[in-house]
Amino acid sequence: MNHITYGTPVQAGELIDFVGHLLDANLAAEEAGRPKTPICIWGTHGIGKTQIVEQIARERGFAFVAIAPAQFEEMGDLVGMPAIEGERTVFRPPAWVPTADGPGVLLIDDANRADDRILRGIMQLLQNFELVSWRLPRGWQIVLTANPDGGDYSVTPMDDAMLTRLMHVTLEFDVRTWARWAERAGVDPRGIDFVLTCPEAITGRRTTPRTLTQFFEAIRGIDDLRGRLGLVRILADSCLDDSTVAAFLTFVNHGLGELVQPAEILAAEDFARAVERPVRRVAVGETLRVDILATLCTRLVNHIQGLEAPPDKAGMKNLAAFVKLDVLPKDLRVGLARDLLAVDAKAMRPLLADREIGKLIIQSKRVR
Repeated sequence: MNHITYGTPVQAGELIDFVGHLLDANLAAEEAGRPKTPICIWGTHGIGKTQIVEQIARERGFAFVAIAPAQFEEMGDLVGMPAIEGERTVFRPPAWVPTADGPGVLLIDDANRADDRILRGIMQLLQNFELVSWRLPRGWQIVLTANPDGGDYSVTPMDDAMLTRLMHVTLEFDVRTWARWAERAGVDPRGIDFVLTCPEAITGRRTTPRTLTQFFEAIRGIDDLRGRLGLVRILADSCLDDSTVAAFLTFVNHGLGELVQPAEILAAEDFARAVERPVRRVAVGETLRVDILATLCTRLVNHIQGLEAPPDKAGMKNLAAFVKLDVLPKDLRVGLARDLLAVDAKAMRPLLADREIGKLIIQSKRVR
């Protein structure tokens, strides 16, 4: 598709750094009496643009207001309505306009889905942080989200005069970044396993991170997915592309919706029975399912990254045993050990104390 976006394509972590830096730069510019510059985040539907902006604002303690100008039918929705004060006609700002000083973020969501008249009306706001009828309070900044121009999106193209009022970046979907978020957000673990195992099946017209999360929430209460496969199919068909539905049903039928979970790996009292045998059962066959093993490694790292405290002695022992599983290809074992050390080198030091793991890491460094 002939999608047109602007700015560097980035993943979620890079977007957070980009937006955070510009928010700080704009506050410093305002303090020094220099102009601020709004931000525009481009990207396909359902990949989390809006959610990321709100997350950034909340984590920084900023006030947050979001508007969807596609819902504006009249200029009054933007500039406010006229009223008589004495002998003068004045405008009363819309109720959504912030009145208290910031710091704050005004999100203009899906900005280029607005009518051309509304979009042109926003230009003064982007330039001066004010309209004829109202001004954003001190400390407030503007972030826009937009779908790509061209292709099959019903959008109003931004002309050069508007584009040059903004700093642009394009968000792209990254499976591993989504999986880290999903782990923290409590998304159904079977859904996380599916996305990591079948990344080629999770983007499309209807299949987006948003619709996948909707689907995984819908199946959360179904313990036996294979036993309720008819219902699972109907739920998947309701929000996902056909190819994604087929991939998920195959995933379930092959028993991959029952992968051992990270918490189970750390808590296992009998590692061979609770972890090693189930891993071999799903990963070892006519061909080695490296994709499944990679999924288990990624889930384990993400889980540990989200723990409030490092694993206890028994958990660390199980962690070392997992890293040393002979079913794991050497590159996966090395990558897993390095990723774990990157989470918290001090807490993961017992891994290096294991002779086999320490030797593996040292050999890999020599090869590099």
